[in-house]
Amino acid sequence: MIKKMALSWMLIGSLLLAQKVTQIKFEGLVHLSPSMAKEIAGIRVGDQMDPVKINQSIKKFFEQGYFKDVWVDRQGGVLIYHFKEKVAIANIQVKGYGSGDDGEKLLKSIGLKKGDLYDEARIKKAKKTLISRLESQGNYDSVVEVTTTPVGKGAVSVVFDVNKGEKIKIKKLNFIGASALSKGDLETDLANQEEDFLGWLPFLNSGDVKVDQLEYDAYRVKDTYMKHGYLDAYVSKPLMRVDYSSYSAEIDYQIKEGVQYRVGDVSIDQNVDGLDSKELLSELSLKKGHIFNITRMRKDIKMLQEAAGNLGYAYAKVSPQMRKNAEKKLISLQYVIQPGMKVTINDVLISGNDSTKDRVIRRYIYLAPGDTFNATDLKDSKSALGRTGFFEKVDIQSQRISEDKINLLVKVKETATGTISAGGGYGSYEGLMLNASIADKNIFGSGINASFGFDISKISTNYNVSFTNPKIWDSMYSLGFSLYKKDYEYIDYTQDQLGGSLSLGRQFFRHFYASVGVGYVDNESTINEDENTTIYDTYLYTDQYKKTSLLASLKFDNTDDYYTPREGMIAAVNVEYANLDGDLNATELTIYPNGYGSFIKTNAKLGLYYGLNDWIDYDLILRFKARVTTISTGDGEKLPIGEKLFMGGIGSVRGYDPYSLSPLDSDGERMGGTKRFSTSIEASIPLSEAAKMRLAFFYDYGMIGEDDFNEIKRSSAGAVIEWQSGFGPINLVFAQAIDPEADDRTSTFEFSMGTKF
Repeated sequence: MIKKMALSWMLIGSLLLAQKVTQIKFEGLVHLSPSMAKEIAGIRVGDQMDPVKINQSIKKFFEQGYFKDVWVDRQGGVLIYHFKEKVAIANIQVKGYGSGDDGEKLLKSIGLKKGDLYDEARIKKAKKTLISRLESQGNYDSVVEVTTTPVGKGAVSVVFDVNKGEKIKIKKLNFIGASALSKGDLETDLANQEEDFLGWLPFLNSGDVKVDQLEYDAYRVKDTYMKHGYLDAYVSKPLMRVDYSSYSAEIDYQIKEGVQYRVGDVSIDQNVDGLDSKELLSELSLKKGHIFNITRMRKDIKMLQEAAGNLGYAYAKVSPQMRKNAEKKLISLQYVIQPGMKVTINDVLISGNDSTKDRVIRRYIYLAPGDTFNATDLKDSKSALGRTGFFEKVDIQSQRISEDKINLLVKVKETATGTISAGGGYGSYEGLMLNASIADKNIFGSGINASFGFDISKISTNYNVSFTNPKIWDSMYSLGFSLYKKDYEYIDYTQDQLGGSLSLGRQFFRHFYASVGVGYVDNESTINEDENTTIYDTYLYTDQYKKTSLLASLKFDNTDDYYTPREGMIAAVNVEYANLDGDLNATELTIYPNGYGSFIKTNAKLGLYYGLNDWIDYDLILRFKARVTTISTGDGEKLPIGEKLFMGGIGSVRGYDPYSLSPLDSDGERMGGTKRFSTSIEASIPLSEAAKMRLAFFYDYGMIGEDDFNEIKRSSAGAVIEWQSGFGPINLVFAQAIDPEADDRTSTFEFSMGTKF
């Protein structure tokens, strides 16, 4: 029988080969043109009829992914290809996964989106991906069902209906064999941790199992031992035991700790011109006699790579050679530096800047074509671009084009720098507010900052216009001016001012900025009278004068971002020498015999920022901020109330009404101070990356006085929602005064818009 079938196939094949193709037809094509189909088939008119080639052509059509079925008919010398095409996905929806966008983004990441052709294999893969992701988030017994609904003739709507199942909670972690390190130490860096008390609260550990991270947790435990000198520690893969009746789990790690090693001899093997091994050894953080710490060793490797990179060796490699002496419990380290070839910059290629001009970006890049590569210059360039506030994201990569040349690929993602707004709001102190403004810190992509606007509330009216060019003609010089009209009702008096300033600045040494300028203010202050107002109060709060000032400032800033720095320092000192021109009445002259005079105001501030992402794999930012201001005047001269210092509110001690903290006179009236100090400690964590929102916890402490700083001391604590909105940075402050006194004005909520530091 088999021989007969084989013989018949041979006879049919021979008959086909005896015929030639006279015509090729395609029926049912939609996505491919007939000419393209002929190219794919590889069969042309005049070719011999070949069954092998026909079968191969059918396979080629299936490989295109467009077709559900393909078959061929033959009518004499005419080949007719029949196609049944797959339907398109008109709409795709994920229900029950989270937000619809989350599910659709996940499907898109595996290549399934609206407009694709419906394919059973890809649908099954998508279901598997959704279930795997749910399991990685601690969900078990999850079910995903897919339904399709026809849309027209050639399309379907696809719905993934997700039932998340149950969460598995980690009730207990067992580190069997661990004695040298505590359970708390071993658990710190794990993705899978025991459920905290009240773990359902934000920022506490919920205890949910993250299956996809289990295998990596063993390496994290091992890494913890390596941080404490236990180089021979053995950590088994975790064994998870699940109780499905309560959906809880215990996870066991088998551990053999070994001995703890200290660092023995440390040396550097290198022959790079310009590198001093002795100097590099002094900069290492892991020194002889220290307990070995793998994190410090990695930090030292990075420092050595950067040192070589600063001499042009962009691809320098640092290999640590480790020699253990188990008997003495010592480990000797030798860092071998292999520099490779010195590299120069071929070109700087900028992309992503739809508005900002290339020349503006190049101002802040400290490497140019022809320069020798320098790792510090590269890092500083990225930070400088971040400090401009023009970009949401900055990335600088190197592209190797030869052994000794690279291109720098500067990729930026611009952020909104201009706003046109008209609206209002409500502030805890100012009440109902109306405002309108037009501002742009990067006008037409030129890097110039300008604004015009007004704010009106129940206690204030403010008009302002300002202009600053930070790089005049792309130089190191800056020029700025401002004009304003201000009418503000403080607690005890109302201040009406018209003023302006003009300043000229220059950048020095990459991170230093200095400026000098002049200012002018026409001031009129009047007391807010009530039934308790005295003549002395009138003298204290009523001032009419003109102020001419000489201004000078010095600033250091090496932070890496304008709005949310994660590393670096801001330090600044501003000095104002002011001369006041105004007349006092005869009664006031008995109190201030020398009338209005001059004063010197010195204001200094410091901000330190440190991100812990590299240490704990979480975007926690620690901040320390301090501010100090002093005013000195001549003997017998009156310092107007509008020039004195007050404390409270955003920028000093939150939790107290703005300007409400001040030294008091014998009648209990706020008289302002001449010395003020405040400090803040903050911890900021991400709240929503998509919305650009963070949550910061803070502790504030401040002092103010007339003769000494510590005449009045107050503190507070609370939280701030920090939002980088399209209207600028907005801070929503929830504060609690810790040590208020009976007459203090406290505030539990306030907000600010457009402020920094």
